[in-house]
Amino acid sequence: MSDALIAQAALAAAVAWGAGLRLYAVVLILGLLGRYGGFDLPDPLEVLAHPLVIGISGLLALAEFVGDKIPWLDSVSDAIQTFIRIPAGAALAAAFFGDGGAAVQAAAALLGGTFAAGSHVAKSGTRALINTSPEPVSNAAASFGEEALLGGGLWLAFAHPLAFLAALAVFMAVTLWMLRRLWRWLRQSRAPAAPG
Repeated sequence: MSDALIAQAALAAAVAWGAGLRLYAVVLILGLLGRYGGFDLPDPLEVLAHPLVIGISGLLALAEFVGDKIPWLDSVSDAIQTFIRIPAGAALAAAFFGDGGAAVQAAAALLGGTFAAGSHVAKSGTRALINTSPEPVSNAAASFGEEALLGGGLWLAFAHPLAFLAALAVFMAVTLWMLRRLWRWLRQSRAPAAPG
């Protein structure tokens, strides 16, 4: 696999994964990079560099930034965003392979949707558990941590594509492991108690 293809795959995976955490921030970052950062957006994504799209994604990113720090509001937002982040992650990943043919785009969309779903489920599940805590500090700390994770992940994908892909594989494996444990815990907690 060529270096250019690895870089393209890493960026597609990064924006899809990032969309599961903060879709509007990812769209804003891509738009700003395309308009002011000298980054050549793929043809299907060039619209993200339009000032109107940058402005709207900026407002939505700001609203999500603030709302994500408020306990329970973040979980309500995550529930609604399930129907937006995952398809958007798939679409963003596919757009990076717009000139690769229908089969390559379909594969990128499937993987992109999977990465977006993985990060979204990890985020929303963790935040739902944190919201059971009575103090608000852990919620804000988790939100800032997610933003740092997003920034670090996007930087890593641009600067060190292979390292990002390796980190993404670890992230997805840990997410699957956590989901299995959570599912087991939910089944055990719902099991009827043995008669005493």
